[in-house]
Amino acid sequence: MEENKLSFEEAYKQLAELVKKMESGEMPLADSVAAYEQGIKLKAYCEQMLKEAELKIETLKVSTQQ
Repeated sequence: MEENKLSFEEAYKQLAELVKKMESGEMPLADSVAAYEQGIKLKAYCEQMLKEAELKIETLKVSTQQ
């Protein structure tokens, strides 16, 4: 899966689904580890997208105040 081709909403949904599966305790250990690794990537991707959105908003605020 290419994180950078997902929308924020798609990535967040996938992350939430991974967490739900892992919390169920029904995944084999190897699958849990793979899901955890994927979750870390998705979390970082979502955080980056949020930072970029925040920066755009701050830029817009500054440009409208001038």
